[in-house]
Amino acid sequence: MDTNINVLDELNKGCCMGVDAIDIIIKKVDEFKFKELLENQKNGYEELCNKIDELYREYSNDNIHETNMMEKAMTWYGIQKDTFLDDSTSKLADLLINGTNMGIIKGIKLLHNNPDMDKTIQNILNEFVDYQEKCMETLKEYL
Repeated sequence: MDTNINVLDELNKGCCMGVDAIDIIIKKVDEFKFKELLENQKNGYEELCNKIDELYREYSNDNIHETNMMEKAMTWYGIQKDTFLDDSTSKLADLLINGTNMGIIKGIKLLHNNPDMDKTIQNILNEFVDYQEKCMETLKEYL
């Protein structure tokens, strides 16, 4: 598979996972400011998804890979399990930070393991990692 397409697929799955997790967690949020923050973060992920999708069209006529039903179900189950006894704002922020950190790690690995990707792909990948780092910083305030 073409390196550029593979990186864009993985990047899009990471953005979709962020949207999916926020969709699940936001239903558990009572605090207005935290809910507003999550809605803004979700919008940011959706904007990145749109940019990635547009860029993908330059490389392939196929559909870009998103999270599948099994991945969505596992995300839902994991969040339900982890918040069964504690669904406080702090716990919800903790879960999102852990997921965001996994996305950052995945993004950095993609950068390091695919030196032959196009500069445009590298730029959006850096944008993804930077966005997640900013999200993590704002989530830390709720721990």
